Amino acid sequence: MLNNVISQRGTFFILLAAHTDRLVAGASATLRLITGLGNEGHQTALLIEEVNLNETSADAIKADFIRLLYESFTTPINRDQLHTLILDLDRVLNTLQSVANAINMYSIGNSTPEARALASLASDACLLLNRAVIALSDREQAPRLAVLCPQIDALESQASDLMREAITKLFREEGDEQAAWHAMKMRRFYFTQVAVLHGCKRAAHTMEEILLENA
Repeated sequence: MLNNVISQRGTFFILLAAHTDRLVAGASATLRLITGLGNEGHQTALLIEEVNLNETSADAIKADFIRLLYESFTTPINRDQLHTLILDLDRVLNTLQSVANAINMYSIGNSTPEARALASLASDACLLLNRAVIALSDREQAPRLAVLCPQIDALESQASDLMREAITKLFREEGDEQAAWHAMKMRRFYFTQVAVLHGCKRAAHTMEEILLENA
């Protein structure tokens, strides 16, 4: 009985790490998707599908995680906080999927320096999120977790600043109706990209709350 309880407690962290593995993979595919837009031979459809497959895989992990929450008598961390964390992580991957699918939705055929920079920041934030989740499983790694979360926060701040600069640039340039439509769709696209980092920041704050409560 005791061994079963211990095994279940470890499974929570295994599932969280597996979910953020999909998150890192989805962010990497999104970065490659946006970076390569407009290049000859760029496999846009395949990269969008790669993001979608990672999101689908992560959904299955989330479902297993929530089922385990309901079935477990004890949990390694407050049950509500674990539920909040898996939902935070899932929203990040959902937003990455929205970014990827927006390429076709808005008919974005070419990238911009700002879009590439935002995709790079999102990829970095997702990688840090993965490392933070792994650190969460070990009390001895609490100092590492305390460093990783503010780093995610800093990346989100950089992305917000970059987005404001990018949007200012879009609407500073005068043009015809087609140029105005381009500005509107890119504005929306940038907002969706930054929402990925907002989600990472939210998940990082949830882990900081867990860290404080279990200090």
